[in-house]
Amino acid sequence: MARLTSRFWVDAYRARLRVLDIDAFVVAHGDDTGGAVLVKLSTLDGQAVLHQRSFDLLTGTRAWIELTAGPERDVDAAIARQREFDPDLWVIEVEDRQGRHLLDQDGLA
Repeated sequence: MARLTSRFWVDAYRARLRVLDIDAFVVAHGDDTGGAVLVKLSTLDGQAVLHQRSFDLLTGTRAWIELTAGPERDVDAAIARQREFDPDLWVIEVEDRQGRHLLDQDGLA
């Protein structure tokens, strides 16, 4: 199956979030073609969850997994560590008090 470019996926993801009035910001612009994407969900109460796309080699499926969660400053520190060794990394920050990120919807894995 053909892969979407990172830039295309990010733009489509942000458009899907906008439909539901969920704010999302590109915090770090990675490589347009093949940069990995992290999605930080901030619930605007000092807490956050960081999601990373995972690939299962046995089944060939992709899924979003929780990389870390907790105080927002700790999640931001985890993002900074990831960016130290992967400068092509995209970071999308989603802000939603209800905790919606839509990563569990069809077409986003």
